[in-house]
Amino acid sequence: MGRRRCYEGKFYLARSPYGGLGLYAAVPFGRGAFVIEYTGERISNAEADRRGGRYLFEVDERWTIDGRGRGNLARYINHSCRPNCVAEVVEGRIFLFAKRAIAAGEELTYDYGEEYLSDPATMPNGCHCEVCDPEGFARALESLGRRENRLPL
Repeated sequence: MGRRRCYEGKFYLARSPYGGLGLYAAVPFGRGAFVIEYTGERISNAEADRRGGRYLFEVDERWTIDGRGRGNLARYINHSCRPNCVAEVVEGRIFLFAKRAIAAGEELTYDYGEEYLSDPATMPNGCHCEVCDPEGFARALESLGRRENRLPL
């Protein structure tokens, strides 16, 4: 396997069994550790509804972060119903923390929430995470040549 480009000394992008790219830990994170901030343009919820898209993260009843810019590495974190990260809104900013210990090489995931998962525009075929669709997830891992959602560094 070729050398991967490391971002911020902590992350790298690789193919994910969830589809497309995923963000993987290049270093271990302890339980409760800060992992990454979800960044982007701060827009009103009305503007978010007008724009639509997959990278919208609602901060509160008035504001949303549009994280579609490529500078937002957190946009590559995929959904899981059994995530290893949890998102917390602190003073209008979105931070992701390790929900449990995360090993180097492990894909980072968080729960996108019921509203996202039930929207046919963002999830037309429902959830395909390892919890909701274990057989499909296992087939996706196999197609990537892996047994687990973790890559050697």
